[in-house]
This record gives sequence, C-alpha cells and structure tokens, in this order.
Amino acid sequence: METNINEIEVNGVSYVKKGTANAVNSDGLPYVIIRTTGAGVHAGYLKAQQGEQVELVNSRRLWYWAGAKTLSELSQFGPQKPKDCKFTIEIPKITINGVHEIIPTSANAEKAIKDIKEWK
Repeated sequence: METNINEIEVNGVSYVKKGTANAVNSDGLPYVIIRTTGAGVHAGYLKAQQGEQVELVNSRRLWYWAGAKTLSELSQFGPQKPKDCKFTIEIPKITINGVHEIIPTSANAEKAIKDIKEWK
C-alpha cells in the first residue's frame, strides 16, 4: 500500500508536491488535510494511498474550524480563530476509506493545526 509521496493521484487527477512551501516531516511524508465521505476531515502525514483509501500517521480529526472558509484556505493559512476550533487528540495511525480530497498544507498551516488545543 506504499505510494510515491511526491505525487498523489485522486480520481484521475495527479497532485505533485511543490518545493519547500509544503509541510513534510523528517521522513519526507507530506502533511495533508483529507476530506472523506463518512469520516469527516482529518489532518496528518500521508504515509500511503491506494485509490480512495489513505493511511495517515500523527493524525487529528478536524471536527470544527473557525477563521477559514474552505479547506483550501485552512490548508494554506491554518485556522485564524484557534480558540474556536474543535480538533481531536493526535493518534499515531489511521486508515480511512472514501477519501475525496487530499490537500497538501503549508508549513505555517501545519504548525497552526498542531498548535490547536485538543478538544475533549
């Protein structure tokens, strides 16, 4: 189930990682936001992708965000109202089916998402 982490294909569209503006961890895994059919929105490092199934590591479910109108904005700027966000704890690994979007994040957005206090 491993994938080439420099290029991702979703529904026939290839997304290629650009330079250093995108967030990656020390293993070169990109930090992404994904939107799913029934499991909501998640953020984490994309370890693998096969069709509409992805495996994320160090992942958080983004239940509610404030200060970004779309996931596109969230992926580039992070949430602008961090106290109003509801992001779950970070889990070490998750496999999710029914993925419709995989959006690479900027390094600033990754930091902003990770800095949100855990919603419990």
